[in-house]
Amino acid sequence: METLNKVIVDTDFFKTVNELRKKNISIADTPNQSDFDFSFATFPPNGKISLLEELGPVDLDPRNGERVSRSGKFLLSGYDESTWDYKALEGTAFFTSHSLVIVAEDRYLPIIYLSTQFYTRSRLMAEDSKLLVCTDDPISESKKQYAVDRSDFLERYSPDGTLLFIDGPLIGAQMTSYTVKSVRKLHSKKVIPIFFIKNSMSNLVTDNVPELRGQFNSDLHWSLKRLKRFQRTNLFKYADKHNDSNAKVFCYYKAFNDVSTQRVELHIETYSMIKDKFNDILDLVLYLL
Repeated sequence: METLNKVIVDTDFFKTVNELRKKNISIADTPNQSDFDFSFATFPPNGKISLLEELGPVDLDPRNGERVSRSGKFLLSGYDESTWDYKALEGTAFFTSHSLVIVAEDRYLPIIYLSTQFYTRSRLMAEDSKLLVCTDDPISESKKQYAVDRSDFLERYSPDGTLLFIDGPLIGAQMTSYTVKSVRKLHSKKVIPIFFIKNSMSNLVTDNVPELRGQFNSDLHWSLKRLKRFQRTNLFKYADKHNDSNAKVFCYYKAFNDVSTQRVELHIETYSMIKDKFNDILDLVLYLL
């Protein structure tokens, strides 16, 4: 793990900062810490949802999660990002810190990757620069670049054989194709990527399962009302009718009585790899929480 425990700065990071300084950018507001919002994102509407298990709750066991933790079956790692955006009269700069932490036997090993992009609607401002991006939709462009950077970062630095917990969706509009490709590259390193989503506004289940239709405001509403602590819902599969690559297995789980449920999802090919270990992994998540 000689590549870990360090901070990596993108090769264009300081070049971009210096170019912004030369162009005398006028900061119009204080920097804002923001999240890339994919809460409304789902697979394309031309898809099909199916039940992999009988509709209803499934009990989980954090005590088994402790046993799994002590067994050494999995090398654990986790990914998250933090983004600050600086709004200027001329455009918006995004500074992103990508963080990967590996749980070693006796310590945590972090690796941080720092990147920055500047987006403007001014073609004049960007025409003589390779670092400033002209676009009519800075938010969409920033999400695309985030997906590229996240994928490259995880593919390069995730240790072989890692159980990788990722904060954020498997898919999400601009992210889908990048993430699916990245998942397959991670599989080649025997990395198991599992995605966790909080505060989702998805209605995928409640709009498509006849028994639930019209009864709940959202999937979070349904799962919160139906689950007890240390339970998960049955597993669902969602697949794009026209693209077999866009397929996921997901469920919701409840770790605490006074906290919202969360969705956990994984690519269909990932699920095939760990199907018999899925409950053990969620038991482990509950134990770690």
